Formats: sequence, structure tokens, C-alpha cells
Amino acid sequence: QVQLVESGGGLVQAGGSLRLSCAGSGRTFSMYGMGWFRQAPGKEREFVATITWSGALTYYADSVKGRFTISRDNAKNTVNLQMNRLKPEDTAVYYCAADKIVYRHAYSRSPLTGDFGSWGQGTQVTVSS
Repeated sequence: QVQLVESGGGLVQAGGSLRLSCAGSGRTFSMYGMGWFRQAPGKEREFVATITWSGALTYYADSVKGRFTISRDNAKNTVNLQMNRLKPEDTAVYYCAADKIVYRHAYSRSPLTGDFGSWGQGTQVTVSS
């Protein structure tokens, strides 16, 4: 398993930007696809973005496509989420997660929380209107 720690959350005005980072521990970080999920109060945790182990493929929820960018640096064991043009509806706790399966080349459908086995503690993002 991979240990994950998120950082970079905060309060921002609508239209602004934030960059979330997730630091992973262990030599196996580069073997796993990484994802970002979010959970707003009273709602279920939902998929935001994911990137395959090599960084070759990225996937985004329709609600963030064109505004958010996921990237990773396997040499530094980090995965980032650049969030631009933020909206109040982006307000949530954002979680970093590692895939359960090593070297997954692609997702045949939108990733689910059940596809991921290791989770960070979450970081709060609040977007004011």
C-alpha cells in the first residue's frame, strides 16, 4: 500500500485557482494509477480526475473538464491537481487515492472509488461566490 498526504487546499474566490499536491511514500508509488476524488457535505464521494501509472492517460469528470489538470512526477512521488476557474460548486474535501491494481494501462469506464485502495486524509477546498 501507498501512504498518501494531500496539501494545498484553502479558500479562494470564484474564478480563482488552486493547486493541490499529494505526496506518496514508498518505492511502489510509480506502479499505481492515481486519482483525485471530492466529497461535498451531504453528498457521496465523486470522481474528479485520474492519471495512469505512466502518466500517459488522464481522465476527468465532465464537471471539471477543461478547468482542472492532473499531473504526476514519479521521481518525486507526487501527483498534482491544478484547478482553474473555480466555482462555488467545486467546494468539497478533496482526496488523493492510489489504484488497487498496479500498472493499469487504461480505464474502460469512469473510475469509481472502489477502484482505489489507498486514500489520503483529504484537504478542504472552499470557493466563495
